[in-house]
Amino acid sequence: MSDPMADDWSGARRATPPMSRPAGARHRGTGPSAAILGVLARLSVVLLLGSGAFVWSSGEAAAPPPGGPFTLQDGDGKPVSDRDFRGKYMLVYFGYTFCPDACPTTLNAVADALDRLGAKADQIQAIFITVDPKRDTPAVMKQYVAAFTPRLIGLTGSLEQIAQVAEEYRVYHVENRTGPGPNDYSIDHSSVLYVMGPDGGFIAAFRGDQSGAEIADDLSELMP
Repeated sequence: MSDPMADDWSGARRATPPMSRPAGARHRGTGPSAAILGVLARLSVVLLLGSGAFVWSSGEAAAPPPGGPFTLQDGDGKPVSDRDFRGKYMLVYFGYTFCPDACPTTLNAVADALDRLGAKADQIQAIFITVDPKRDTPAVMKQYVAAFTPRLIGLTGSLEQIAQVAEEYRVYHVENRTGPGPNDYSIDHSSVLYVMGPDGGFIAAFRGDQSGAEIADDLSELMP
């Protein structure tokens, strides 16, 4: 039996996803202000590239950079670890499939950036990690990401696994109830693209509102 949450995502690229969502669902965590103020309360931002790449520094020397090990599930329900991508750059984005604006906009830009990079894109694995594992099952994630580009994989997991990886990447995400039903909620979340190096270490981050051309240019600057 097909997953009832796995709707047809064929129109997701270049458009807002067609899946029904709770009334009033809004993304209020778009852009660098939410990502910086809500996610990284005591961290400062240092601009690296003209179109908006930034990295984090901290007043506490011992504070680690964003990122860390994870084990989640891909669209087929198979375990996937961060170590599976060693030797490639990871371009990681956190969101959810019911997201009405920021997620489809950013993932469209990622798909465009990878197209623009041509053969260089073979060095990159784009990853979309849900912050809504209750609704975003493996099947839902698989159909959702397939609508953007075959170069993108979607990962989900248990509530505990998602909470851990979100904490490691300093991801802000808060559930807001919109009604009495079990699916009557939206999620405010930060909108940041994390660039991790071939060794798995944090390199930089891009604003979630950058265009595909800007992302491609910034990635080219970071890659040899």
